[in-house]
Amino acid sequence: MSNWLNKLIPALSRSNKSDSKIPEGVWSKCKKCEAILYKPELERNLEVCPKCGYHFRLSARKRLSIFLDEEHREELFADIESIDRLKFKDSKKYKDRISQAQKNTGEKEAMLCMRGLVEEIELVALASSFDFMGGSMGSAVGEKFVRAGEYCLTHYLPLVCFAVSGGARMQESLFSLMQMARTSAVVEKMKQAQLPFISILTDPVYGGVTASFAMLGDINIAEPGASVGFAGPRVIEQTVREKLPEGFQSSEFLLEHGTVDMITHRHEIRTTVARVLRRLMHHHIKMQKSVILKDAVV
Repeated sequence: MSNWLNKLIPALSRSNKSDSKIPEGVWSKCKKCEAILYKPELERNLEVCPKCGYHFRLSARKRLSIFLDEEHREELFADIESIDRLKFKDSKKYKDRISQAQKNTGEKEAMLCMRGLVEEIELVALASSFDFMGGSMGSAVGEKFVRAGEYCLTHYLPLVCFAVSGGARMQESLFSLMQMARTSAVVEKMKQAQLPFISILTDPVYGGVTASFAMLGDINIAEPGASVGFAGPRVIEQTVREKLPEGFQSSEFLLEHGTVDMITHRHEIRTTVARVLRRLMHHHIKMQKSVILKDAVV
């Protein structure tokens, strides 16, 4: 790289408060500190701003490609997609919204499921994408989560889920809302089988997803700066007619008040999850041996 280009990249990476347009595909602007970032460098940093640590949103496929080992990945339940059972239409037909989201993202649904390895630990991983209708949970998302849980029960594997969502998908009405009960039920089955479920909260997680599987992990981990809640802050303020505390519903606020167990930087998610799973699985194996020995004595 020539000397003038070496000088240009750091200069353009500094904070720029102007509203000038950024060429697509080359530069990105940090939403927090407004630094202009060289996109290839940002991608190497796992989409985390090197200036302020802001965690950019990731697609479901990018999320799992970062999280899982490169070898032995297998996508599960790839054929599941939403159906417009109610023939719903607001300003646009629901089936057209689905088609547009599929075209924009290249995915059939908001949630992706893969079986793979993380530091030699075999597991099933789920991830949602906010780009697909706000990561909303419809019947297809619920079905993928339930099937992933049942797959874990059958194959004796832990489950990890990266949640991001604006809530239940209103275009499916009760078909969407019933997924809260279905996903919660399969998490309870895993708990009874003593199979670990780790929930990782990314930005944002709201509505029915927060009120169901996203907060039911044996360990709930949040990325820095993630917004997590049921209703949004403005809705709450208008309802209670009070000013909410600064940072309300941020992952840091939730950690301080005991709602999440830890906040983990994206660079450390793999090692943290692997460490937690080794402890949880080791504890489960010890419990199993204890039961076997007890039964043998009886």
